Amino acid sequence: MKHSIAAFLAMTALATSAFADSHTGVGDPAKGEKEFGKCKACHMIQDADGNTIVKGGRTGPDLYGVIGRQAGSVEDFRYGTSLIEAGDDGLVWDEETFVAYIQDPANFLKSYLDDNKARSKMSFRMRKGAADVYAYLVSVGPQM
Repeated sequence: MKHSIAAFLAMTALATSAFADSHTGVGDPAKGEKEFGKCKACHMIQDADGNTIVKGGRTGPDLYGVIGRQAGSVEDFRYGTSLIEAGDDGLVWDEETFVAYIQDPANFLKSYLDDNKARSKMSFRMRKGAADVYAYLVSVGPQM
């Protein structure tokens, strides 16, 4: 399984570089804030004190503090079994895994879990701007 993950992440890293900021390869938080408009139909960003950073839907989990968090671990959120399994198997959201996941959630989980039957409740695919959204979530998240 670990070889499958490495191959998938290497392939995704090559694809991601085409979408990342051209001069540094690092996402742009300002662009990510605009791109997050596509995410807020399902996701909100609300800090631990209940302050709303971005008002959004509740179909998906709150994305405050998602970076560095174990996948499928927001208390009281009903994740799909594949995402919970991936989290239990050690998936933690960092730039590489987050960007790969939001570009193609189902295929990411299939590769990560080495299971062609793995599914994702997230059907949206962010073809462009994934690294920017990552940078934005880092910028509005808790200080690490």
